[in-house]
Amino acid sequence: MPILRLGSRKSPMAIAQSRHVADLIAERTGRQAEIVGVTTLGDVSRAQLTQIGGTGVFVSALRESLLAGSVDIAVHSLKDLPTGAANGIALAAVPARDDPRDALVARDGAKLADLPAGALVGTGSPRRAAQLQLLRGDIVCVPIRGNANTRLTKVASGELDAVVLAYAGLARIGCLDAVSQIFEPEEMLPAPGQGALAVECRAGAAGLAELLAAVDDEASRAAVTAERSMLAALEAGCSAPVGGFAAPAAGTGLLRLDGAVLGGTRALREHGEAATADAERLGRDLAAKMLAQGAAELMIAKSDRDDA
Repeated sequence: MPILRLGSRKSPMAIAQSRHVADLIAERTGRQAEIVGVTTLGDVSRAQLTQIGGTGVFVSALRESLLAGSVDIAVHSLKDLPTGAANGIALAAVPARDDPRDALVARDGAKLADLPAGALVGTGSPRRAAQLQLLRGDIVCVPIRGNANTRLTKVASGELDAVVLAYAGLARIGCLDAVSQIFEPEEMLPAPGQGALAVECRAGAAGLAELLAAVDDEASRAAVTAERSMLAALEAGCSAPVGGFAAPAAGTGLLRLDGAVLGGTRALREHGEAATADAERLGRDLAAKMLAQGAAELMIAKSDRDDA
């Protein structure tokens, strides 16, 4: 059988997660995959994600390679995927999700409570920045770009007092020893899809979607479906100040979704539960509940402040 060409961003984290998917495919189907590096707009631009569009900046080039036939499958961090359907592209698999939480990396193992007033904390995420300000209104959030290693270097060099990154990403590049604090979802709600991977292929590719189904995890797919449905109904992109996390509700057999829309010193947070089969509806219903409470105005107000 021909070797599958697996499209991936070229960052160390992206290569690590693509290797993980390639190993899963080989283990469960016997098919081998080779990684083909693809450069995306998000990799070459130094502008903040909110300035270059946010949604899709890490995804479009990989999808173009899929449609052009230069790769057979593409692996993304699922939180980077736009919520709308992509013509000619199928989401063939969501492998078992890794830890979705956010993590603080600070010098000398300091926790958020240990940082001095005025401490500089780096993050490129309006969602993280808003929740950090709610936890510690006396720190300064500094917008940063670059891969995880670049961000970690800013702490080691003293340029920043701390950074906040996805725990799963740090695990994938072997940097968990740098973590000084893990934020529970009750403290900092993750981005919709955080910790999960998306495996895409061309729609209608003979037998490929069926092959990739072998690496799909039903529970993870249901959870991210609820989160992304909420995000879509809010009409918010992946760089919006929106958090969402779905997981089985203890003792009920239902799926619980927690969502938050953030702006300045305000946080609108709601939750709901539904059967796993109703994950998409759960996300829409939770979004409707938050929109009825002013979520749209909160996101607009936050966007205006970011542009100032």
